[in-house]
Amino acid sequence: MPAPTDAEYFDLGDLTLQSGHTLRDARLAYKTFGALNADKSNVIVYPTWYSGWHTDNEWLVGTDKTLNPDEYFIVIPNMLGNGLSTSPSNAASPYDHARFPLVTFYDQVEAQHRLLTEKWGISTIALVTGWSMGAGQTYQWAVSHPEMVERAAPFCGSSRTAPHNQVFLESLRVALQADAAWADGDYDPARPPIKGLRAFARIYSGWGFSQAFYWHETWRELGFTSLDDFLYGFWEQFFRDGRDPNNLIAMIGTWHAGNVGTTPGFDGDHEAALRSIRCPLLAMPAEKDLYFPPEDEAWASQFIEHGEVRVIPGVWGHFAGGGKNPVDTAFIDGGLRDLLARPGRSQL
Repeated sequence: MPAPTDAEYFDLGDLTLQSGHTLRDARLAYKTFGALNADKSNVIVYPTWYSGWHTDNEWLVGTDKTLNPDEYFIVIPNMLGNGLSTSPSNAASPYDHARFPLVTFYDQVEAQHRLLTEKWGISTIALVTGWSMGAGQTYQWAVSHPEMVERAAPFCGSSRTAPHNQVFLESLRVALQADAAWADGDYDPARPPIKGLRAFARIYSGWGFSQAFYWHETWRELGFTSLDDFLYGFWEQFFRDGRDPNNLIAMIGTWHAGNVGTTPGFDGDHEAALRSIRCPLLAMPAEKDLYFPPEDEAWASQFIEHGEVRVIPGVWGHFAGGGKNPVDTAFIDGGLRDLLARPGRSQL
C-alpha cells in the first residue's frame, strides 16, 4: 500500500530536539476529523504508532464509535520519523537517511503541542489516546502538559520501554542492518535491503501476536490459508510495502528511548513523572502482549492518582490494539466511552 496523500502539513520551522540537534524546516503531517466547537473543548488527540500512518488509525474513528467526528474534533498527528512528517526518507542534509537524530516521545509531543496551540489556539484536550507507540505519546502528553489533558487512555503501550522490549528492538535493528544492501543506511532506494526487511518481518511475527494466537491458528480469521501464507502475506508484505528502512530504524530509536522520566524537570525519575499526572488515565493493556504485559501497566498505575487498568482479554496479543479483531475493538471503544463519560481533570 503506498503512503497516503491526504495529509495536511504544519510547518514547525527549526525544531530543536532533546538531543540538542535541530531539524530545520521540519514539518508535522496530520489528519483531522470533525469540527472544533466554539469553546474548543471537544479535542481528541490520537497519535500514530510504530510504522503506522494516520490512515492506520482510522479504524477507531467513526459515527458508530466513541471517537465520533460528529461530536469531537479528532487530530491524528503522524510521528516524526514515520515517512510523512519529517523523517530520514525526506529530511535534508545533514540529517538525511541514517544521519537522522534521535527523536524522543517528548520531542514528538512538543511538535504536536505546537500544532494544537499555534494553529487552532487549543488549550484543553478532552482525551489523548493511542496504541503502542501512540500509547507512549499518550503518557508523554499527560506528563508534559498536565494543564491541558483532561483524560488519557493509552492502550497496549507503556510509559517506559522495558528491558525485554528493548531486546526485541535491538534484534530488529541488527537484522535489518546486517543486510549487505544496507550500505550504512545509504542504500539505493531502487534496491532496498530486502533480505534485512524479510528477517525484520520474521522477528516481528513472533512478537506481535501471542503463542495462543498461533496455536489456535487464529490467523485464519484474517483470511490467510496457512502459517506461511500469514508470514508472507501479513508480516512481510507490510514491511516491504512503502516502509522505508531508515524510517524504521529511526522509529526504533524513539521507541527504545521511551521513558516519561526523561521529561525535563524529572531528572530520569520515572515514578515522579507518573505521580505528576493529574488527569484520569485508563490503561488498556492486552492480556498476552509480549511487548507491554499487563503487569507493567498495573505497576505504573499505582503511581497515578486517578489511574485505572482494564486488561483486554484474549489471544491477539499486542495486536488486540491494532483494529484487526472486532471483539477487542469493541472493548477499547467501550473503555474510551466510559472514560469520556466521566469528569475530566478540571472537574475533579
